[in-house]
Formats: sequence, structure tokens, C-alpha cells
Amino acid sequence: MLDLARLRLALVAEGEAGLRRLAALDAAGAHSLAVFAPEAGTALAAAAGERLARRLPEDSELAAVQLVFIAGLAPELRDRIAARARACGAIVHAEDAPASSDAAATSVLRRGDLTIAVSTAGKSPALAVEIRKLVGRVIGPDWSARLEQAALHRRQWRAAGLAPAEVARRTGAWLAQSAGRNG
Repeated sequence: MLDLARLRLALVAEGEAGLRRLAALDAAGAHSLAVFAPEAGTALAAAAGERLARRLPEDSELAAVQLVFIAGLAPELRDRIAARARACGAIVHAEDAPASSDAAATSVLRRGDLTIAVSTAGKSPALAVEIRKLVGRVIGPDWSARLEQAALHRRQWRAAGLAPAEVARRTGAWLAQSAGRNG
């Protein structure tokens, strides 16, 4: 999984699809993000704030990013932007267009630093969302604290000189015991 906080990104978008993708990028910690939306609606403009350019990106701007997300554009424009981005050296994710994408975006469940991603390789994004919701009912908000407890145990076991295989075995035993207590 890519750490979007470490990458230079662009979002070329319109409408609800663009707003959803922007929210997902913000939730993923995308700090270096330029948003291009020639006809940005009120909600997209407000969410993008100062990152918004009300135009399509120039080739120099596409060349300056590593990954371009495209959402809510008409297919012809989407494909034109995707081709330009690729020619400039960027990786492309075009929303709901696997044939126009170099990478499939995932449906992500976050519980603090615990991140679970579900992908269908673009075949059925809606199914990925439903599976994420299902997993979210099992892996509730309390798992953020469980991760912190597991991390503390790991640090202690590693400081005691335990081999990685033993740390993994103890983590599994701790999880089984913890799950038994907490359901």
C-alpha cells in the first residue's frame, strides 16, 4: 500500500465523485495534493480550499507529481488527462475506469494506525466498499487501542531479544487471548 502522505499527488475531478476522492485522499493523509477542477461545485471548492485550481493541469504540473487521481470527468476528457499524465511520468488512477488506470484504489478501513484495504482490482468498487463495511463491523474502533497494546508487547519482546518468529507466535497467542476476553 502506498503512503500517500509521502507522495506528490494531483486530483483532477468534478462533482460528487471528485468530492468523495478528495475526502479519501485527505483521510489517507495526502499532504502534497493539488486539486484541478475547472467547474468545481461549492462543496468540492470548499473541501479543496487553497489547493484548488479552477482549470485543467498543465503538463509541467502533471510532471511534478507522482500519482494522478481522476474522478467525475467525462470519459473522453478522463482518457485525455490520463494519457497526458502518463506521458509526463505519473501513475494514474481513474475512478471507475480500470482500463484507464495504472493502479486500483482500495476501500480503506482505518482504526488509528491499523489500516485494512480491500481491492477488487477495479472490477467492483462497490463490492470492495461492502466488504470494508463488513470487516468494519468485526474490527471496531477498539482495535486502535488493541494495536497500541500489540505494539507495546512487540517492543518488549524485541528488547528481550526474542526472534521475529517467536514475536509472531506470541502476538498470535496474545490476540487469541485478547479476542476471547473482548469478543
